[in-house]
Amino acid sequence: MREFSVPAMVEVPDSANLTDAPFTRAAERPGAIVLRRWTGGAWSAVTAAGFAAEVAGVAKGLAAAGIEPGDRVALMSRTRYEWTLLDYAIWTAGAVAVPVYETSSDEQIEWILGDSGARAVFAETAAHLASIERVRGALPGLARVWGIDAGGVAEVTALGADLSDDVVAERRRSRGAADVATLVYTSGTTGRPKGCEITHGNLVLTARNAVQGAISEITVDGSSTLLFLPLAHVFARLIEVACVEGGIVLGHGDVPNLLPDLATFRPTFLLAVPRVFEKVYNGAERKAAAEGKGRIFAAAADTAVAYSRALQDGRPGIGLRLRHRVFDALVYRKLRAAVGGRVRFAVSGGAALGERLGHFFRGAGITILEGYGLTETTAPATVNRPTAIKIGTVGRPIPGVDLRIAEDGEVLVRGINVLRGYWNDEAATEAALNDGWFHTGDLGSLDEEGFLRITGRKKEILVTAAGKNVAPAPLEDRIRAHPLISQCLVVGDGRKFIGALITLDEEALGPWKTRHGRPAAMTVDELRRDPGLLAEIEAAVADANRSVSHAEAVKRHTVLGVDFTEAAGHMTPSLKVKRTVVMKDFAGEIDALYAS
Repeated sequence: MREFSVPAMVEVPDSANLTDAPFTRAAERPGAIVLRRWTGGAWSAVTAAGFAAEVAGVAKGLAAAGIEPGDRVALMSRTRYEWTLLDYAIWTAGAVAVPVYETSSDEQIEWILGDSGARAVFAETAAHLASIERVRGALPGLARVWGIDAGGVAEVTALGADLSDDVVAERRRSRGAADVATLVYTSGTTGRPKGCEITHGNLVLTARNAVQGAISEITVDGSSTLLFLPLAHVFARLIEVACVEGGIVLGHGDVPNLLPDLATFRPTFLLAVPRVFEKVYNGAERKAAAEGKGRIFAAAADTAVAYSRALQDGRPGIGLRLRHRVFDALVYRKLRAAVGGRVRFAVSGGAALGERLGHFFRGAGITILEGYGLTETTAPATVNRPTAIKIGTVGRPIPGVDLRIAEDGEVLVRGINVLRGYWNDEAATEAALNDGWFHTGDLGSLDEEGFLRITGRKKEILVTAAGKNVAPAPLEDRIRAHPLISQCLVVGDGRKFIGALITLDEEALGPWKTRHGRPAAMTVDELRRDPGLLAEIEAAVADANRSVSHAEAVKRHTVLGVDFTEAAGHMTPSLKVKRTVVMKDFAGEIDALYAS
C-alpha cells in the first residue's frame, strides 16, 4: 500500500458558499471584467457588478416563483453564458442546481428530473422543451419550466422585480459549505446514473486550491479561458467555478465554431478532453496533406516528440534544437495561431491522453497538463503542473487531497473534493465511501514522487479462459492514439485470448486516401478492408502489444464499418465507451474473433 498527500493551501469557514466570490468581487472591484459574452457578432465584456446584478435579478425571480432553499432546479443546455448566470442565480436563491446533458434522451431526462425531485427546469431549445413536456406527466413535482431561447431568463427576472435586495442576502446566508450545491449525475456507463451530492465546500475548496496551488502558474493576472466542454459535466463545472473564484475571465464557446471562437477570444489556456486534442492534431495533419506538406508535418511531429522527450530527460542537443526552431517557424507557430496564439498551457481530463500526443503538443509549444478525477471527486484529484510534470502520468494530488493505492491496486481518494454521498442511495454511498476514502474503481500506481499512473478499471479487468487478468484500458489507449483510429474496445473475458474491436476516424481518412492514391469516394466500409489501411492498423496493434506480456497481447482484432457514437448509445455524453452496450450490439463481430 502506498499513500501520498498534499496539504490544503486554502481553507474556508463553515459559512462559505459559492455566492461569496461574485458578490464580494462586485463590491470590491465593480468594474473588473469577469466574463466575455458573444453578442452581436463580437465578444462583449461583463463586469463584476453587471454579473452580480443579473444573478441577483434571476435569484429574486426564482424566489418569487416559489423556489425555496434546498429545492432542486435543473439546467438543460449547451455551454453558453446563460448557464453560468443560472448556476449562480440558483445558488444565490439557496437552491440546488441539477445539470442535464443537452443530448439526453426522454428516458434520461425523466430519470434525472424525477430522481432529483426537480421543482423547476430551464431548458435551452424548443426541442428540449418538447422532450420535457413528453415526460412531464411522470413528474408531478415539476412546477415550472422555462425556455432559455424563449426568453425564460427575462421572464424569471421580471417575476422578482419588486422584491428587495434583502431577499438575496437572506437566501445567500441560508447555505453553508456543508450544504449540497449541485447534484451531478454520473455518466451511466453501467446501470442508472447516480446523483453525486457535491457541496458548496467541495466546489469552493477544490476550485481555490486548484487555482492557487495546482495550476497557479497558468491562472495569473490577465488569464482567460474559453469553455466549450458541456457544463453538465463536472470537469467544465469546476472550471466555471474556478474562473469565478480566481478572477479568470471566462467565455463560452461551441464545438462546431471552436476554431473561429478561439481565434477571436484568444484565451491564455484551454480545458479539454483528449478527443479534442486528437482532433486538433488530425486536423493539422489533414491540412498539411491537402497542401502537399504531409512529409513536412510528419517530420515536424517526430521532432516535437523528440524535443519534448529530451526536455523531460535532460536537455535537447544542438541538432535537435535547430530542427525544432525550423519547424517552429513552419508548423508549430501555425498550430498555436489556430487556437488564438496566446495558449501556452492546456488541461486535459476525462480519459487518457497518450504519451505521444502529450509530447507532440509540448514540443509544439502548448504544454498539456493531464489530470485525473471523477464526478465523485468534484473533477480533479490529481494534475500535472508546469513545474512538476511527468508525461504519461496524471500528476500529483491537488492541495487538500490524499491518495492511497489499496492492496488490490485500486485508487482511493480522500479530501476536500470527495462528494457528500449519492442522492437517494445509501447503499451506494456506503459501498463507495469507507472512513472518508472514496473507492474510485480505477487501478493505478504511485511513484516515489507522488505521481499517479492509471492502469485500468477494476470492474473492467478481463479474465481469460486461462485465468490471466488483463486490464483493457492501457491497450485501448495506446491503440486509440493512432491517428486513423477513433475508438478501441478490448475484449476477451472468459475467452481463449484477447481480441479488440477497432473503429476508424472518418476525419483522418480523407488525407490518408489522398496520400495513398485511393478514390475520394471510398467509404469507411470499403476502407476497413483495404490492405494498406489494415497494415497501418496492424502496426498500431503491434505497437500496443509491445507494452504488455504475450498473454495480455491482442491476438485478433476486427475493424468495424461504423464508429461508436453517443447517438447510437455506445458513448456517454462525456465520451466514455459504454462497454456493455457495445459488446451487446457487436456480439456477432466479437464471436467471429473466436470462431476459429
